[in-house]
Amino acid sequence: MRQFPLEMHQMAPGRVVEWRLRSTAGPAPDTGGTGDAPRGVPADAAGRRASFNQDKHFTVAEESRGADDPVASWIAVTFEVKGVLDERALTRSLLAFVCRHEVLRCEFRRLAGELACEPIAAAELALDAVPVADFDSSEALRGFLVDRFKRSIDTLSWPLFTMGAVLREDSTTVYLAFDHIVCDGLSMPTVVHEVQNGYEALCRGEEIDLPPAPSYLDFAEEQRRRYLSIAADDERLGYWKSFMARGGGEFFPRFPLELGVEPDRMYPIVNEASPLLDAAEAEVFEKACRVVDGKPFMGVLAAVAVCLREAGGPGVYRGFMPVSERGRAGWANSVGWFVNTMPIEFDASPGRDFAQVMAAVRAGFGEMMEHIDVPFVRAWQLLAPAEFAARSWPYPVNFFSYIDIRKCPGAERHGDWRPTSHVWSARANGACSWFQRDADGLHMNSIYVDTAAARRTMDDFQEALRATVREIARHGSFRRPVALTAPRRPLGASRNGAAPYAPSTGRS
Repeated sequence: MRQFPLEMHQMAPGRVVEWRLRSTAGPAPDTGGTGDAPRGVPADAAGRRASFNQDKHFTVAEESRGADDPVASWIAVTFEVKGVLDERALTRSLLAFVCRHEVLRCEFRRLAGELACEPIAAAELALDAVPVADFDSSEALRGFLVDRFKRSIDTLSWPLFTMGAVLREDSTTVYLAFDHIVCDGLSMPTVVHEVQNGYEALCRGEEIDLPPAPSYLDFAEEQRRRYLSIAADDERLGYWKSFMARGGGEFFPRFPLELGVEPDRMYPIVNEASPLLDAAEAEVFEKACRVVDGKPFMGVLAAVAVCLREAGGPGVYRGFMPVSERGRAGWANSVGWFVNTMPIEFDASPGRDFAQVMAAVRAGFGEMMEHIDVPFVRAWQLLAPAEFAARSWPYPVNFFSYIDIRKCPGAERHGDWRPTSHVWSARANGACSWFQRDADGLHMNSIYVDTAAARRTMDDFQEALRATVREIARHGSFRRPVALTAPRRPLGASRNGAAPYAPSTGRS
């Protein structure tokens, strides 16, 4: 399972059907394709408190809507069902999935200044299958899905996701797209695992049997209870304060290469993906990391740091790293936004070999994990209140994310299900890169501003990074000097030449 732009998906055409969620407490939904449905929650319902991530996300949506400057994004997943589809079984499996995860049944709204999320009772929900269209080309189908997700995913409208399928004679591609407020990237393998297992069980005439999945609303309530009352002088913010002090007082670590952006301006995005290592190379890369007492994600981060340094960045790497909060209290099977973003810092200065940089990464990561309890949004609000009031991060931020998909629920069936994940954002003012390890190797997906300088920078950065991780795999070291293909600031104009990969799904 890998993450890449939906526009790259080689999905076979077919007949599209969507399932519209509605509350049986209200009138039947409008099935005209808006994605909205009548709300079945009483206006005077007390509601439960949203998490800090959710509150900030919703606030940005409110403010951008009021300024006629909408901020939009979605996370989507697709997967394959072999053979003739049993539509009734898939409908039941999708409904069971929605009912199982309380956050998916929530309507969000302001109550006395706080963001409340009131779940609709599972027994009051129903799904209506709605025929959409027939497509005879993959290009037309992809165009429809891209447009559909953009139009239907709206932070301020319920429901906060859309579900559908592309039906063919001998296979089906199922798709679900979500607003970030109800899920994160690690929720996507859970979506595939639960819907597929539920569907297969129902097709066998069995009931759906899944392990417990605690509610994200409980996680959010616990988070609010523990951290809403802390102040800027709380000792638990010491790690953040020391990180800021070493960075000139800035809360956000700057992306160190030239992207050609102007202050206070948002840009259309480039969404790119490419392979870095194949399966065999990724195995050797992991062994090279283990030899120096590191893990694969540490090796990738070390390579990123060295490539940024060689491109003109500083010797000390400073960046943000999202960390999953699922493992701390049994949330492994839950859907929600279980991500805390933390700062990490380590020395990757010239002259340090692979083992030394890896030791620095390991130490930096260990220190970061000792201070992971304070939520990112709360630290941001307390330590950078002026920037917190803005609708986006203030400038290009150094950001690194790594997921080993092989450790996610259902990974052993990914060869059959062929799942893919996709992220999209309307605009950006910097660059973000996500790295995924799956059974086929190591992959990179980047979203960055669509400027000439950013295209040159990111093309050369990807080329240098690919060469660096391959050197580590082959030789267990930064054997060759890492150098980009053109002068620095702005970086070279040559493209990396790597062909976009797009795993074929359905009939080709």
